[in-house]
Amino acid sequence: MASALTGLILPKEYAYPAATVVSTFYLLFWQAFRVGKARKRAGIEYPQVYADKAEAAAKKEAYVFNCTQRAHQNTLEVIPIVIGSTLIAGLSYPIAAAALCGTWTLTRILYTIGYSSGDPKKRNLGGAAVLSSLSALGEP
Repeated sequence: MASALTGLILPKEYAYPAATVVSTFYLLFWQAFRVGKARKRAGIEYPQVYADKAEAAAKKEAYVFNCTQRAHQNTLEVIPIVIGSTLIAGLSYPIAAAALCGTWTLTRILYTIGYSSGDPKKRNLGGAAVLSSLSALGEP
């Protein structure tokens, strides 16, 4: 039985969007590591996903954990769209798709650093939240 993809020809620049998709995996590992460190500092035991409202109000570390966890969770919520659109758009527009995915990944780093500070308003550090959203929407 022949594969439906036997006639698919990838552009020679397709390595660029593929590489930027791989960069998102490193982003997720880095975020997960930050969540683990924040969890340990806050003393939040598994399987509790977030510190409850009372814990977060009583202990700054618990609030910071919630912010760090939320930055990671938000990234997990949108990453299927980013990866899918990068790989699909990369078939016709590999350079643009790679540039947009790379921008998204870099702005997610700033977003995570800002959000993990314990001040949710800092998630737009350097315009990171806005640029991240625009780059995800801008996939050709």
